[in-house]
Amino acid sequence: MPMLAYSDELIARVLRETRVIALVGASKNPMRPSHSVMRYLQGRGYRVIPVNPGLAGQILLGEKVCASLSEIAEPIDMVDVFRRSEAVPPVVDEAIAKGAKTVWLQLGVRHDAAAARAETAGLTVIMERCPAIEIPRLGLPPV
Repeated sequence: MPMLAYSDELIARVLRETRVIALVGASKNPMRPSHSVMRYLQGRGYRVIPVNPGLAGQILLGEKVCASLSEIAEPIDMVDVFRRSEAVPPVVDEAIAKGAKTVWLQLGVRHDAAAARAETAGLTVIMERCPAIEIPRLGLPPV
């Protein structure tokens, strides 16, 4: 697959306009990337709502874990996905139904058909990137 190119302006705009992030595939294991990224994003001022059906109802980094995006009561700006690529399509469908503005697929996660469906529905899609890498790279201030 060809390398994906996103402009710094696009990435910076998404990160500046985002306030609430649903983190799909959240882990309570501090050694997992999803855990450290959640903690980093919280430290930058984002509200990060963990999503993991196996941990639903538990508290993770001060937030109640939801089983799915549909359980989140408030509007979501970004859905940050820490799942295998083949698990992306139903997450994208939920993100569209929930009215999210952005679907962000983490490093190594890509699903072109689901991305096209999200873009057709009006969502911004960023794949194979990590906001915890992009924020310092772009020198973005806390939100």
